[in-house]
Amino acid sequence: MLEEVARITQEAGRIAAGRCGTDYRRWEKKPGEIVCDVDLAVDAFLREHLAALDPEAGWLSEETLDVSDRYERRRTWVVDPIDGTRDYVRGRPGWSVSVALVADRLPVIGVLSAPARGELWTAERGRGARRNGERLRASERAELAGARVPADQLPAPDADLVPVPKPNSIALRIALVAAGEADLVATLKWGFEWDIAAAALIAEEAGAIVTGALGQPLAFNTASGEAFGVLAAAPGIHAQAVERLRARALEVVG
Repeated sequence: MLEEVARITQEAGRIAAGRCGTDYRRWEKKPGEIVCDVDLAVDAFLREHLAALDPEAGWLSEETLDVSDRYERRRTWVVDPIDGTRDYVRGRPGWSVSVALVADRLPVIGVLSAPARGELWTAERGRGARRNGERLRASERAELAGARVPADQLPAPDADLVPVPKPNSIALRIALVAAGEADLVATLKWGFEWDIAAAALIAEEAGAIVTGALGQPLAFNTASGEAFGVLAAAPGIHAQAVERLRARALEVVG
């Protein structure tokens, strides 16, 4: 199954890459949230081919109206056709196609195709994570100070952290933790499962710890399709990161 999902996801990435820089239509779903007709084309391709692979699985995607019975199904495809659309429309490489198969609220297969970066990330629960076939391992950092964070800039309370290049795709940022090229990724806002499902499994299978912003376990294919925050970190600093961010996270959720 993983090989077939990877093949389909990689082909979806090729479709998107082939249209990058061409004259396609783009608009805002709401202020600041960009979508383009390539998103919709990739979504349709993935739905056709993934449904053929597992016809019994439900469907949750950023670009599909969520009106199915997917919540009642044991398995569901959780998909973001282009995660990091802002980088995509600007011709930058920090975007990916994200596909996860969720079973009993947990991702069991996760694939990211990032053709502009020449990367294919894959994971299967209990069988590890790989990038371009090479086994991944999260870093062994034990101190939060000095931790590498994909960020354009860091807030003053986190001046002891080290910013590293940040792809627009949150999935790719989490994947960098899996590869040991970043130590920490954290968001303190409500987000959608399709942004993180595949990457969360990739990071976990590489030995990272992935939770919500308050350290709570993540569940997928929930009724809302949303989660509060994500915190992906090297195992040695995850608890320290939760403690540092707790007050800020509680302020957001009230």
